[in-house]
Amino acid sequence: MPELPEVETMCRGIKSIEGYRVINVQMTKCDLKPISIVPPVGEILDILKNQRILDVGRLGKRVLVNFENDYSLVIEPRMTGLVMLENPPNTKHLRLEIALKAVEGQERGIPETLGESEKKLMFWDRRGLGTIRLLAGSDLKSQLAQRLGPDALTITAKMYSERFGGRKKEIKVALLDQTLVAGIGNIYAAEILFLAGVDPRSACDRITLAQWERIAQATQTILQTAIEYEGSTLSDGTYRNAINGEGSYQHCHRVYDREGMACTRCELGRIQRLVQGQRSTFFCPVCQRKRGRHASLKAE
Repeated sequence: MPELPEVETMCRGIKSIEGYRVINVQMTKCDLKPISIVPPVGEILDILKNQRILDVGRLGKRVLVNFENDYSLVIEPRMTGLVMLENPPNTKHLRLEIALKAVEGQERGIPETLGESEKKLMFWDRRGLGTIRLLAGSDLKSQLAQRLGPDALTITAKMYSERFGGRKKEIKVALLDQTLVAGIGNIYAAEILFLAGVDPRSACDRITLAQWERIAQATQTILQTAIEYEGSTLSDGTYRNAINGEGSYQHCHRVYDREGMACTRCELGRIQRLVQGQRSTFFCPVCQRKRGRHASLKAE
């Protein structure tokens, strides 16, 4: 489930590991099917041992931990993965631990709290669908970065129109295509289209420039606000931040998982659910008519 807001929250939650050096990398004891880790953990340790972490970044829905030797650890949480520093939900689904130590002299700048000179970066994954890859800088660019569309936090109406406009795909399905725009998943695609007043079934090549402008604006509004609320923790409780706290944007959802409820904006329609590309889509049939935003809509 983690989408851009959740992954961005994970990245911000582990920023404190910047400047630390790797002491050890190990797979934890787990009786479940192992996750995909490439190369093998022993080789990862050989490459990263004593290497300093330069910074933590994000690439679409992936966490990047960048090292001084020009390698990057690429962690893709996928459905149920979490990148954490402490208090994992349980040890049963803990998949990987990276022991870190503050570099010499760095300790003086750290509060004298137990364990602050040492940290542990953990990857927890209930369903085991997440992946971890260690890539050199050139491979990161050729194997991953070049295959993704622009980040959803940077995409503009013009970029949307150029990248999506000639396609016959339904707009909701197209928003999930990471080669077109990186970071948007099922929850936020539905929320973006609702705020923009665009029918999720509309074909991309039928969307007007005015609608693209609304979609671009809604993308920024929804994603930035969701980041401020540290993402959405759904009813299954799986998503947690880096210290095992819940996100709270789920309380702000306008349409997602609200089937049958009255629309909070037009107050005329009831939220409907349909399946697109094997994923649930939620929308208001009044606010999001195919011919554009309904004239009776109140200003957001």
